[in-house]
Amino acid sequence: AIATELIGIHAIFGAFLLGAMIPHDSRVAREFIQKLEDIVAILLLPAFFAVTGMRTELNLVSGFENILFCITIIIVATIGKFAGSAIAGRLTGLSWREASAIGILMNTRGLMGLIVLNIGLDLDVISPQVFAMLVLMALVTTLTTAPVLDRLIPPDEPASTA
Repeated sequence: AIATELIGIHAIFGAFLLGAMIPHDSRVAREFIQKLEDIVAILLLPAFFAVTGMRTELNLVSGFENILFCITIIIVATIGKFAGSAIAGRLTGLSWREASAIGILMNTRGLMGLIVLNIGLDLDVISPQVFAMLVLMALVTTLTTAPVLDRLIPPDEPASTA
């Protein structure tokens, strides 16, 4: 993270590269998880969500045009993730129901999306108004995933194994 920050690339990309280079089942990965999991889950993650919430100016999403634009963002984002994932699932041999479940689950992209949105806001790539709309999109799509998935595959029904 420090190296990528020093060369002018955001620190998150350096952290990502480190994670991508460490084999998932290695001793190093297990030790990283053991040492950092509690700190991240108890301290850093809630702090990140709190900071993102404080940066989100919901009053910027007011007026008919802005609300309509926000609804459009939510619809396009939902359909895009769902359709792309469901079609890919079907092409790999899944049933429509299983492929649809994958499409629905792809809408739970909240954390990574919020990280990218915060970077975009910091770099002035997106305005505070667009940031608020995209944060709302991440919240709506994440919050609606479980109820929609429960309707598709009721909790008392076992998922099929392919």
